[in-house]
Amino acid sequence: MNGDATARPRAVIADDERLLREQLRARLAEVWPELEIVAEAKNGLEAVQLTEQLHPDLVFLDIRMPGMNGVEAARAIAQLPDAEPAGDDDADDGWQGCELVFITAYDQYAVEAFEQGVVDYVLKPAERGRLQVTVARLKKRLAERGSEEGPPATGMQQLLQKLAARLDPAAAPRLKWIQATVGQSIQMIPVEDVLFFISDEKYTRVQTATVEALIRKPIKELVDELDAEVFWQIHRSTLVNTRHIAGVTRDLRGRQLVAVRGHPEKLEVSRSYAGLFKGM
Repeated sequence: MNGDATARPRAVIADDERLLREQLRARLAEVWPELEIVAEAKNGLEAVQLTEQLHPDLVFLDIRMPGMNGVEAARAIAQLPDAEPAGDDDADDGWQGCELVFITAYDQYAVEAFEQGVVDYVLKPAERGRLQVTVARLKKRLAERGSEEGPPATGMQQLLQKLAARLDPAAAPRLKWIQATVGQSIQMIPVEDVLFFISDEKYTRVQTATVEALIRKPIKELVDELDAEVFWQIHRSTLVNTRHIAGVTRDLRGRQLVAVRGHPEKLEVSRSYAGLFKGM
């Protein structure tokens, strides 16, 4: 598609599970028959090599792959040099990079990327409805290639760096204690005792079964410092400890509400994070 608006868009699929690659290929054929899958990769390194060789318009990357994971592969792909035009004035415009789509079973790893519009994501197993949303976004982004509407490369690299840190538990030390204000005193609260965090414009509330405290650390910082497998972001302003979730219900308006053991408050799940509790 690069340099020729009438050409079929071309894609590479990277996933270490063959059946999931086949399923995604089949779903894409249903919702985007014009898309040509030019290659499949079993790991991140193969994905980078195939992208460099084939210059696709799109790369679908499983986030968790052995060796080089999907985020590491995305960072390498984002740094690949553009292809030079092939000679005369009538030649195509060369390859100018590709759009990235993460394939993940864990919504929290990719939702920030999705909200920023830098990349998109597909939840495993790929379902037709969600994939149609992704395809619509990708078609729009491909049509805007080269315009000022696309995200800058620096934004892409910054985002991928954040996602890489979340995927690698050794990348940054995890919080074990929260130093919080309780009344007129400062208390040290073990992270495992925290039921949830809720932020407003100035403070973040730290809630345990027995203590309500305040800290000045925003949710964005807590997301990077807490274990993403334990603390799930369910709203722009809310993190919940999955080990204390009692259940998820829906109210009359269809909103998902999380109940936690040890506290009567129900926590609203925003639409962006609804996939965390799929099927409920």
